[in-house]
Amino acid sequence: MIQINRHILLALLLFCIASCITSCVDVEEYSNTTVGNTEALWHIMDEHYCFFEEKKQQLGVDWDEVHARYMQQAQAAGTLSPVQLLEFLGGMVAELKDGHVNISTSFDYARNWSWKDDYLHNFDEDVQKNYLGTDYRISCGISYRILDDNTGYIYVPTFENTIGDGNIDEMFLYLAPCNKLIIDVRDNGGGLLTQAQKLAARFCSERTLVGYMCHKTGSGHSDFSPREEQWIEPSAGLRWHKPVMVLTNRSVYSAANEYVKYMKCMPYVTVIGDNTGGGSGMPYSSELPNGWGVRYSACPMYDADGGSTEDGVAPDVKVDMEAADVAKGVDTMIEYARSMK
Repeated sequence: MIQINRHILLALLLFCIASCITSCVDVEEYSNTTVGNTEALWHIMDEHYCFFEEKKQQLGVDWDEVHARYMQQAQAAGTLSPVQLLEFLGGMVAELKDGHVNISTSFDYARNWSWKDDYLHNFDEDVQKNYLGTDYRISCGISYRILDDNTGYIYVPTFENTIGDGNIDEMFLYLAPCNKLIIDVRDNGGGLLTQAQKLAARFCSERTLVGYMCHKTGSGHSDFSPREEQWIEPSAGLRWHKPVMVLTNRSVYSAANEYVKYMKCMPYVTVIGDNTGGGSGMPYSSELPNGWGVRYSACPMYDADGGSTEDGVAPDVKVDMEAADVAKGVDTMIEYARSMK
């Protein structure tokens, strides 16, 4: 009984000490006003966003200068309507030109799509139908068929779907007679990183280093953990050991950007098309005083050589869609891939 009481007293003492320490911490709270939401958003980004150094070098973004400018405007603006406030706050984070930085509301969300909208699209769904036809197979959102020159064609529009190992085995069995394989990830905006890894694992025969990633360890712009290695383990299922061509465009983003990064480390693989859109910062979320959600890049990822892929992954062979080909219903990239030995 005495031993139990001592434990209770010790627990109460520790609780009191913890309460005193917590009460001494200066936790800043922001009001649900134009000024309060602006200040909160700036601080969320300032303490958690992971690409300030890159954005300063590439775009000349000085986050402290952004703070001074937008706070001055917020103080002068007074009370803004929700639509006006979203436009205002969206303008502040848009200076970073990061597709993973969004503000979500019940009526809209602020976003930046310059990573794809400022470039050639290099994909045409109507032209693609000439290759897929109407008798293609589809599983877990992935479409595939054998083209008339015995080339396997796989279209992966997203990594948002869970891809079953059995589904991949069935697809590879069907495509096994093909001499080579085209994997088209154009317009794939990402999804689940685990699914990108699962598909990439079908193309390696040994444990393969594909890159690195870091984690934020403090509120400073340069406070990161040491780089951690990213590895792809060979799948226990069917694997492909013949030539592979991966087709890319600027709309390949986030988890799809990572997939292309992985595939560049695999044997027999050639990446064809345009630079991918990037988005190598794993996103995290927070909330403003008015309840709006804020998403931002928090964990930077790098390729196997240690280079950042935030601005995309370069193809092995640069190929753009030709207007003359599109007019004839021909996909320049697919035809280039088919011509490769």
